Amino acid sequence: SDLGADPAMELVDRLKERVTIEGAQEADSVREMLREELIAMVDPSMDRRLTATRKDDKPAVMMVVGVNGVGKTTTVGKLARVLVAEKRNVILGAADTFRAAAAEQLTTWGERVGVETVRSDQEGADPASVAFSAVEEGIKQESDVVLVDTAGRLHSKANLMEELGKVKRVTEKQAEVGEVLLVIDATTGQNGLAQAKVFTEAVNVTGIVLTKMDGTAKGGIVVAIQRQLGVPVKLIGLGEGADDLAPFEAEAFVDALLAS
Repeated sequence: SDLGADPAMELVDRLKERVTIEGAQEADSVREMLREELIAMVDPSMDRRLTATRKDDKPAVMMVVGVNGVGKTTTVGKLARVLVAEKRNVILGAADTFRAAAAEQLTTWGERVGVETVRSDQEGADPASVAFSAVEEGIKQESDVVLVDTAGRLHSKANLMEELGKVKRVTEKQAEVGEVLLVIDATTGQNGLAQAKVFTEAVNVTGIVLTKMDGTAKGGIVVAIQRQLGVPVKLIGLGEGADDLAPFEAEAFVDALLAS
């Protein structure tokens, strides 16, 4: 149901054509055709690797962005855990300076996975300044990756989107931002596409993290986002646990879609 009207109609047309040409006497064979067509739509050929290696003697910089309440800070913490398990040296940047508990939450994640968090003691501090300092510290410590958490913002607020662009520009005075991950709640449906469009225009999103995939919604919106924006889903969040972040795999995703 989350696929959207155009992809859904295209899917039906493809299935009709295949059944007409190939014939299908059994329901199972139609279901297998459906699975194959869905996998093709999700596009296994997209590059879903994360840019997490040092470049020009500077750390890889990842910004994590999205609207309020989608799980950005938790995603940053989980991603840090994954990278540390891969023997990467990581620095966290608490550039969400508007939500009182955000820096504290990120610091707790940092302590849990054994990495340093750069933050401002002043609530409401300039987020671009915090991001700049985090990358500065990452360069000084010769870290592999700097993960920058940002404040949630409504995609409909132009001034907040401009501020996000500023965070990226200021950060890039130190090192290239190789990855901008947009966190989307899988239960959002078609509104997720509107979010993705605006964020991509503001900061050139390079990958999607789909959270709350443990719920009833299956996140079919990924098909529309990938097709219209050419941005791959790279990671999925499967729950609240520290290890509940997984690489996105097209076949496993489609099998989950069909399991309902």
